[in-house]
Amino acid sequence: MLTIGGLTPFTTIDYPGKLAAVVFCQGCPWRCRYCHNRQLLESGTAGVIEWKMVLALLEQRRGLLDGVVFSGGEPTLQPGLPQALAEVRQMGFLTGLHTAGPLPERLAACLPLLDWVGMDLKAPFDCYDTITAVPGSGKAAEHSAELVRQSGLPHQFRTTVDLSLQAEGRLENLQQLVAGWGEPLVLQELQTVTAPAAHPAVALVS
Repeated sequence: MLTIGGLTPFTTIDYPGKLAAVVFCQGCPWRCRYCHNRQLLESGTAGVIEWKMVLALLEQRRGLLDGVVFSGGEPTLQPGLPQALAEVRQMGFLTGLHTAGPLPERLAACLPLLDWVGMDLKAPFDCYDTITAVPGSGKAAEHSAELVRQSGLPHQFRTTVDLSLQAEGRLENLQQLVAGWGEPLVLQELQTVTAPAAHPAVALVS
């Protein structure tokens, strides 16, 4: 179903205003140098928990949790994400997604199954390649941001304040872009990566 690199059974910060579990999906097509979940980047890495175990945990959390957030890595990289979203919804949970928008077509397929989206914006779209190390990533992100805006879903645009984002007025330009959409841009503090070990927010389940 999904290749899962980690699971947080309970969080109050990953789905605004809701109590949620977070499923960390393995794999990401981008290589942002400030990524704080580097252990989740490689898509070929084996998962640490099976999807059926996640479902068993959620069954125990009925009435205690409001929703389930799929994070990463990049969740839309996984073909099984729409089915996983549908299963979680059938259990009565709200569904949330953390995405950077590298795969607009995959995102479009997931939007009807979502209740909330948090989209990470890396920089003004014409500056993306310097951060993601992937040519054309800005156009993909721009398309995804438009899909999120047009979806009618509650959502949040946020950005990590990397040093390169603070150069040449990029942060101000990004803030102006999002303000032009009539929305706030949430700023996230850069977390220094010292080793590829599991991030503290990822509670690995054995």
